[in-house]
Amino acid sequence: MAAPPAPPATPPKPTWDPRAPVRPLLRPTIRIRLTLLYGGMFLIAGILLLTIIYLLTAQALHSGDGMPFKLLPESKVQLTDNACPALSPGMSADEANSVLQTCFSQQREVALDDLLRRSLFALLGLSIIAFAFGYAMAGRVLSPLGRITRIARQVAGSDLSRRIELDGPDDELKELADTFDEMLDRLGRAFTAQQRFVANASHELRTPLAINRTLLEVHLSDPAAPTELQQLGKTLLATNERSEQLVEGLLLLARSDNQTFERKPVDLAEVATRAVDQTRAEADAKGVEFRGECAEAVVPGNGVLLERIALNLVQNAVRYNVPDGWVEVSSGTEAGVAVLTVSNTGPVVPAYEIDNLWEPFRRLRQDRTGSDKGVGLGLSIARSVARAHGGRIIAEPREGGGLVMRVTLPV
Repeated sequence: MAAPPAPPATPPKPTWDPRAPVRPLLRPTIRIRLTLLYGGMFLIAGILLLTIIYLLTAQALHSGDGMPFKLLPESKVQLTDNACPALSPGMSADEANSVLQTCFSQQREVALDDLLRRSLFALLGLSIIAFAFGYAMAGRVLSPLGRITRIARQVAGSDLSRRIELDGPDDELKELADTFDEMLDRLGRAFTAQQRFVANASHELRTPLAINRTLLEVHLSDPAAPTELQQLGKTLLATNERSEQLVEGLLLLARSDNQTFERKPVDLAEVATRAVDQTRAEADAKGVEFRGECAEAVVPGNGVLLERIALNLVQNAVRYNVPDGWVEVSSGTEAGVAVLTVSNTGPVVPAYEIDNLWEPFRRLRQDRTGSDKGVGLGLSIARSVARAHGGRIIAEPREGGGLVMRVTLPV
């Protein structure tokens, strides 16, 4: 069997703040939508008003198509300006009347065109002012919502002590903020009670198990103990160890479900490397080879919980494997998300059995755990931790046997 590859060097620690939100340049925010709504309504009203004024003006001008005067046959044409170039001295009265009729019609059309052009420029300027004014007013009206959003984002980052405490008139926004504060109070009390329960349960459950383990180890160390007692002690010690693993798994599952942990930059490459190092002895004993390369993939989260994801997946990949098999562990970033992949050789897994793997205390083709490979909480804990970090785990059967576990987390 080939020697296992050396673990990659630990990448440098990131210095960026994972809590800083990354937003696209153009977002359909409520402020922009309100601005477009108000500005669009003003623009439509202005176009309708302009159309009505134009039609009324055109009707008023065209209602006077007839000239208020006519030249008599004996009248002489005398030009005072060149407003009507087609009119010239020496024309007969009928010719002059026809030219004047055409000239007045052209002047009415020019006046209407000038009115329309000037009105459109005025409407354009007023529309720009209306959009700017609507954007400013929408921002002022929606500023309490921005504060609520910032507080909610801080609360989502596990700071349940923050409150909005919005001042101002008793309107719908203040009612929303007060309701949100009441909800935070109830959530804070619930999480505090849950943390207190987990701490008490941790102490009350671990202490008797630790005492039992100590007593069993003391009795097993007695060389004069009968063989039957030695065998019984080993069985009880294995059962006690299984109970300790079950308690640790349940407590970790409860801790990951409440999502009230502090988030810091964590590199999945370092997490995966540590998981491989902790499982290497078990893999060597079973003849399982480790493969793969871990590239840098920094995510915001809790290092201990993320390491537990990698450790559970790697341990399962080693324990549910075949002799002289392999486990491939890799990490990196794809399409803006961090990816941790653990694949292995092993027995063929039907696709319809995948969903059962995520349920607590269940294994492949078994309703309840019944072997010494674990307590049946590894994948449940891994999925709970991934969800608490805003990610997900996907399991796919591998061609030829085994599974491909793919963890995606937001960067």
